[in-house]
Amino acid sequence: MNLDLMPKVDLHCHLIGTVRASTFAELARREGLDLPDTPERIYADVNSLPPDPALYLNTRIPVPQGRSADEPEVSYSLFQVSSWVLRLLRDADDLTRITYEAFEDAHRTSATRHLELSFDALTEHQEKLGYATVIEAYAEGIRTAERDFGMSGRLIAAIDRSASGEEALSWVRTVVDNPHDYVAGIGLDNLETAGPPERFEAAFRLAGEAGLRRTAHSSEHAPVAANTITCLDVLGCDRIDHGYFVLEDDEVVARVRDEQIPFTVISTTSRRSWRPWRRASIAAMLEAGLNVIPASDDPGMFPTSLANEYRILSDQLAVQDERLRAMALAGVEACWLPEPEKDALRKRFERELASVE
Repeated sequence: MNLDLMPKVDLHCHLIGTVRASTFAELARREGLDLPDTPERIYADVNSLPPDPALYLNTRIPVPQGRSADEPEVSYSLFQVSSWVLRLLRDADDLTRITYEAFEDAHRTSATRHLELSFDALTEHQEKLGYATVIEAYAEGIRTAERDFGMSGRLIAAIDRSASGEEALSWVRTVVDNPHDYVAGIGLDNLETAGPPERFEAAFRLAGEAGLRRTAHSSEHAPVAANTITCLDVLGCDRIDHGYFVLEDDEVVARVRDEQIPFTVISTTSRRSWRPWRRASIAAMLEAGLNVIPASDDPGMFPTSLANEYRILSDQLAVQDERLRAMALAGVEACWLPEPEKDALRKRFERELASVE
């Protein structure tokens, strides 16, 4: 099966991580930002250091403790690169542009039919624009992409888990008080070790009361399965981003398998030494019967693509075509479109998958 042509849904993609190197370069020139190297070289050398290695000494799937052979001489953390890009986004046109380009690249590289983009709380200079203006700028990019590429899209308001519970609640209140058809839900991002999920119970409760869907990065950096249970039972999450360390607890594995909780997984990570562990974990999740859905995360900066993530599963993990098709359809079921639009997308996938076969 031609995986490049297979229709796909991407449910775990950070908008700032989609920005093209060429766009980064253009904006840096415009704003006079002095970078240590070209954006293309910086992206190629993104390599975030793992958290404290001592946390991962006795995991069921061994986490590499040393450096990998492909690590660059000069490394740039994903957070550093993201902060440079965020600093350059000056006005609504910039926000519309990067949103449109995210959809264009997803369409062109991966036959992505539906894309859900996570966006961060407003930066200081975005505050001057105002939340409503920022969201409408994103929405304009999506609307244009929907028209040009026959795609659909939604936005996810991301909570930075290094912030306090009060700050998260204030951010979600802003989202709730300014409803927009394209903002479908909220997510919990950043290093899991920076903030336990229970810190954000009030913010997630408010989102749920307002009818927003919910997801969270979980069991990705903290080597425990318990955080995923907290995300499901306390935060009310509809799906889980990452989730690899659920494998630490057989009871949790049984539960999420029985409930078919969607896990958005990415084989490529900015922590290069962890990539073999990530892929072994995803293979074990598949073997355990979990509902695994490939995603792209930060495709511009890793760099990767959703099609590449499917190829890794096929070529390196020997996942058969039938299972890959099932993953693509599972992405449709887990997406946050209204049911009539989801039903139309489901029928489209059935037609296109038959054609690809």
